[in-house]
Amino acid sequence: MRTDLFDFELPEERIALHPVAPRDAARMLVVPAGAAPFEDRIARDLPDLLRPGDALVFNDTRVIPAALEGERRRGDLKANVSVMLIERLGTDRWRALARPAKRLQVGDRLHFGHDGEMCMLGALDATVAARGDAGEVDIAFDLAGPDLDAAIAAVGQMPLPPYIAGKRGVESADRTDYQTVYAAHDGAVAAPTAGLHFTPELLARLDARGVSRHFVTLHVGAGTFLPVKAEDTASHKMHSEWGEVSADTVAALQAAKASGGRIVAVGTTSLRLLETAAATGDLQPFTGSTDIFITPGYRFRAVDILMTNFHLPRSTLFMLVSAFAGLERMQAAYRHAIGSGYRFYSYGDASLLWPSEEARHG
Repeated sequence: MRTDLFDFELPEERIALHPVAPRDAARMLVVPAGAAPFEDRIARDLPDLLRPGDALVFNDTRVIPAALEGERRRGDLKANVSVMLIERLGTDRWRALARPAKRLQVGDRLHFGHDGEMCMLGALDATVAARGDAGEVDIAFDLAGPDLDAAIAAVGQMPLPPYIAGKRGVESADRTDYQTVYAAHDGAVAAPTAGLHFTPELLARLDARGVSRHFVTLHVGAGTFLPVKAEDTASHKMHSEWGEVSADTVAALQAAKASGGRIVAVGTTSLRLLETAAATGDLQPFTGSTDIFITPGYRFRAVDILMTNFHLPRSTLFMLVSAFAGLERMQAAYRHAIGSGYRFYSYGDASLLWPSEEARHG
């Protein structure tokens, strides 16, 4: 499909730079199937919109403080460098995006956390091990395993999306704001943002409603923010991310479906992983990398309802929601959201989507 079909104009003031408080006070646009009118609700209303027996699926990845500021040293030459870790390659290695990338060479030494005020426990050293064709670099750290993880946590900052980081600095509150309350497994460099709307109180109300909770893990990569530059979606290469759907989760979801419940994916990351695990037709346990690219015409096998934030123009995520609820339906929903003052992107508001006939039956 033509990429420009997924374009739309978004006023700058609609981009949220901070989340609302409390989290579940965010607005939520309900987009029913067919031509039923949209409903303007809030995230706290979710238990009233679901049925007892429905099953929520959350992505329990934890965002690591993957943004590192430091210094490149080559002999006596020194220069400032910014690094964004994007993919773990081993116990001591990460693939990263660097600025300025063109000035980095294999063998350069990188030093993070050496600011004169910090003890050596807050310092992190590395070597540029390789350069990629797309400007990425492979970094070999002097530390490995848990020691490396602890050093990154001490030195790094939360990797805010470029549409936020380009307008304000990272703040101490982002350490908690840009993390779900149920985050459990380190590895993401971007938050599964639909999950940011959940509070312990909302989760307790969902429990009381009889809506079950289940978890999958997909370590979200920086590629989630990238627009599709190809003129046709068939020419776009999707980024790959590691995920896991356990046998216990599969059994629980199958039982929920057998009892008449619906599978509700919290976020596009949960949906992409569930659909990957259902590639053969039935949901199966899955561990590995997925680069599934969902565009209109895709038949959804695992997910019945999707809760998600509002996405970037021409992004793979806007293509995904258009595949789920219908392109014209989502174009109309986004026009309504923009006109009604909804807040967009990672710290923005939510939507609750029902699938189109095409998405359910192909």
